[in-house]
Amino acid sequence: MRPEQMIDAFRPAEGPPPTTLYRFMVWALRGAFPALFLAGGLSALAGAMEAGTAWILGRVIDTATAAGPENFFTAQHMGIILGAVIFFLVARPIFIAASSAATSIIVTPNVDTLVLQRLNRWTLGQSVNFFDNDFAGRIAQKQMQAARALTDVTVESINMITFALASLIGAVALMAGIDWRIAAGFMVWLGFYFLLIRFFLPRIRVRAKNRAAARAMVTGQIVDTITNIKTVKLFAHDQHEDAAALDAMGRFRGRVLEFGYMSAQFRICLNTLAGTLPLFLVGGTLWLWSVGSASIGDAVAAGTIAMRVAQMTGWVSFALMTVYANIGEVEDGMRTLARAVRLEDEPGAVPLEVPEGRVTFEDVTFTYGRDSDKGGIQGIRLDIRPGEKLGIVGASGAGKSTMVALLMRLYDPEQGRILIDGQDIRHVTQESLRRSIGMVTQETAMFNRSARENILYGNPDADENDLIAAAEKAEAHDFINDLEDHTGRAGYEARLGERGVKLSGGQRQRIALARAILKDAPILVLDEATSALDSEVEAAIQSALERVMEGKTVLAVAHRLSTISHMDRIAVLDAGRVVETGTHSELLAQNGLYARYWARQSGGFLGSDGSEEAAE
Repeated sequence: MRPEQMIDAFRPAEGPPPTTLYRFMVWALRGAFPALFLAGGLSALAGAMEAGTAWILGRVIDTATAAGPENFFTAQHMGIILGAVIFFLVARPIFIAASSAATSIIVTPNVDTLVLQRLNRWTLGQSVNFFDNDFAGRIAQKQMQAARALTDVTVESINMITFALASLIGAVALMAGIDWRIAAGFMVWLGFYFLLIRFFLPRIRVRAKNRAAARAMVTGQIVDTITNIKTVKLFAHDQHEDAAALDAMGRFRGRVLEFGYMSAQFRICLNTLAGTLPLFLVGGTLWLWSVGSASIGDAVAAGTIAMRVAQMTGWVSFALMTVYANIGEVEDGMRTLARAVRLEDEPGAVPLEVPEGRVTFEDVTFTYGRDSDKGGIQGIRLDIRPGEKLGIVGASGAGKSTMVALLMRLYDPEQGRILIDGQDIRHVTQESLRRSIGMVTQETAMFNRSARENILYGNPDADENDLIAAAEKAEAHDFINDLEDHTGRAGYEARLGERGVKLSGGQRQRIALARAILKDAPILVLDEATSALDSEVEAAIQSALERVMEGKTVLAVAHRLSTISHMDRIAVLDAGRVVETGTHSELLAQNGLYARYWARQSGGFLGSDGSEEAAE
């Protein structure tokens, strides 16, 4: 096994992320601990080399002093000379290199990926409410921040705790070998050192958490502005967005300054304390030498270890400050990401089977947790037969989009149930449910990827012929061939820009229609699918739509009644209830709400008999 394979960086997490720090860190790192312990062991051996260095230097000095210049380089003392050479040229470099390699090859690249993919998988499983209530940029920032911070905590803990602990244990043992009073004094110094750490680091942790939260808000604000840059330009709100960004940056700067002042105070106190260590150890050992209780080699060893420990405590303290700062960032990310805002599959959920495509709403009520007069639907009863084309119309807020969201199980009904071929959709897996439903929405979602990738999102396994056929049916093939992005990629390889900004609204919806065609699901939902198309383009793809709908159960939501007048049946919603159902002709004959909607339509529309009708 290669070293980089000792941690499976793509191993899925076990269960949801906990909301307490220690358990969250264990959840994120589970599966990596054997490799982390190995890296910690190698780091401890490298740390032990520090005390070994001072001890060997002391022994060499004592041997040289006792032998004198004329007798030191003789066969009698060649053993200690060779031992020192082997230690400094072979053993010490090997252990330090092994520790460094474990950190840079085994730990760092794998832990960062391991944590990030677990957080990302968990985030992808959150319900739409989670994303509706936050900035997209802020969520992404939290994922990256938490993964990087936890990786830094892991690496610094291995380098700091194991390396420093082994070094300090070795230093205490070396001091005890010189004189117990030197060792006792060293322990007292360590006590003051740990008190200093205990005072400052929790305060640094709090300030780091505040700094991370402020940084994420800056990212969220900027990404939100850039994502909606066309709206910003159209409303001439550059200065407004600049002021909002500067306000977020100002708060972030304030949090950074709070962290900086606390960090500076910590470093001053630390350096002052570290400066006392060489004075005490070297001075104490020289005093013992002056009274005959220590050798000159002991003084050299004490001086070497004192300088190294003084330097190391500065490094350890800075590393601890980094660890605590990163722990604060992990906590901040955990508070956002570990919350469970999701619809889970029920235990024992089975894949949905759709032999026919019958969709049934049985007394379905959903009010978004609000009073019934503030939106949602009430007591919806609809039975859509296999292969039936149902149009759904109603004023804004009547409940059309709520019905679609419940069918896709973005929410669960508060009362009643939705069945597909007799199967309650709450008892089937969400993945199988959504694979069985093709959908084209009014706000067409495009990825900043190639036209090919956007269409193949409907069926990644489709071949080139199926891809082209779907694009042709959606009247998209010709304009796709004319596409070219800023890097020179053309046709189906051209990138469409973020959210498809390089396309017109009609072009985006035709690509979305091609995607749905390629998916070829037995149930098709058209949510204002042609709202962005002008009448000429809509007429051009009407026959393609009819071919796509052939043999499928279709729910078509529309404001433009011309797009659903030819449906097998039309359901009219008002205030969350179905108030009328029937064909286009039947509803006009009833002279009810649908007839009034039809009369209000302006412009020319295709009538149910194919003739052109002008609304009054």
